[in-house]
Amino acid sequence: MITTNLWINGEWVETEKYDELQAPFDGEVIAKVARATPEQVTQAINCAHTAYKKFRTVTAYERSKILYKVSEIMESRKEELVRILALEAGKPMRAARGELDRTIATYLFAAEEAKRSTGETVPLDAAPGVTDRIGWTKRVSLGVVSAITPFNFPFNLVAHKLGPAFAVGNAVVLKPASQTPISSIVMAEIFKEAGLPDGMLQIVTGSGSELSDPLVTNPLVKKVTFTGSSAVGLKIKEKVGLRKVTLELGSNAGLIIEPSAPIEKIVDRCVEGAFGFAGQVCISLQRIYVHASIAEQFTKAFVEATEKLVIGSPLDENTDVSAMINPKEVDRMKEWIDSAIAEGAKVATGAVFTKRTLKPTVMVDVKPDMKIVCQETFAPIVSIVSYETLQEAVSLVNDSDLGLNAGIFTMNIEDAMFAADELEAGAVIINDIPTFRTDNMPYGGVKMSGYGKEGIKYAVEEMSDMKFITIKTKL
Repeated sequence: MITTNLWINGEWVETEKYDELQAPFDGEVIAKVARATPEQVTQAINCAHTAYKKFRTVTAYERSKILYKVSEIMESRKEELVRILALEAGKPMRAARGELDRTIATYLFAAEEAKRSTGETVPLDAAPGVTDRIGWTKRVSLGVVSAITPFNFPFNLVAHKLGPAFAVGNAVVLKPASQTPISSIVMAEIFKEAGLPDGMLQIVTGSGSELSDPLVTNPLVKKVTFTGSSAVGLKIKEKVGLRKVTLELGSNAGLIIEPSAPIEKIVDRCVEGAFGFAGQVCISLQRIYVHASIAEQFTKAFVEATEKLVIGSPLDENTDVSAMINPKEVDRMKEWIDSAIAEGAKVATGAVFTKRTLKPTVMVDVKPDMKIVCQETFAPIVSIVSYETLQEAVSLVNDSDLGLNAGIFTMNIEDAMFAADELEAGAVIINDIPTFRTDNMPYGGVKMSGYGKEGIKYAVEEMSDMKFITIKTKL
């Protein structure tokens, strides 16, 4: 068991209170984690602001060099970091390695983007009566960024905050999820070794409800970037006011499977999308709409593939699905499944619970207003629904106040383009699951799924301001 402290101004700072951190799989206490006070958050923001004023003139080359070094260090320590992720998040080892590979790539994307932040010339003489002027734009850093991150990708989603922020020259005060602080704490050491000046990264751990206000309302904070629930995101949006904000919120990703899709080629991929990391993924496949002509065949194949998944310890290399993040989430899912069954839904497989796990569950005969369909489950549960026409399927996917990613499998290009135009989502994935994401693509939802975009190039724009400059060449 380890004890972690706060990372403020390049030093470890102790606190009066520490919380026990339990491993999701077996409940073993693996760490004592410092609980920051609002006053310590204010101190961290002040220190970040001071550091930023010095760092803002650092060249793009130097910023890029730091981020390249971070990737290099993470690569050399990858198996150590994988084990941290498996222990504190309950993420199976193979999935944890996948996250680390993506995280290393994300910092590389950020390193490259640090040297690509460009502006444009503006032809001012295109306006009537304007002569003897030139104009251009440039991107400029903001200052202090407050970053609040979730438990499900504690390395990679942190990278999506830190990478673009440092690429453009901002300082960051990071508040990681209470269940996965160690993944962030270790990044303090890595950024220090990579040459990031003291104060540019502050890490405060503790209760989100206690620390949210000082992180969001402090006037020195020029941007808030948050990944989490829609309910919390709305509260943050209300408090931020005119300052910049990026919100990556909930989803209940839907997938359409047309009769032209080859079931045998896609079923394993669909199972992966539904149950990876026990469904605790923002774009986890939650709703599958299958054409009536192939619904029975697909459901049978999907259930058979689901029942082959191995449930066990995240440290076991053979494990496909491990524990949910905490027992309260298991209890919530049991309540939702029981409610759906009472309303007529049936369990095709799964719905077997322990205190900390839920066996991957496939539901059929569901109704659109059931919680397991219309709300974000964030659990290893998927519902299969048949449909008659593509228009009906698109309407079913769109019948949600969430819209992050949506997908369709079809061999018909006209149907694919119809879905691309009509699906209400931040991204439409054709011939793959909506769980697909690369770290350089634009990522962000519509409706209640978010505000703003991530993906390194797009996040750099969100984490900077455009400044316009003009010169009158003749007086």
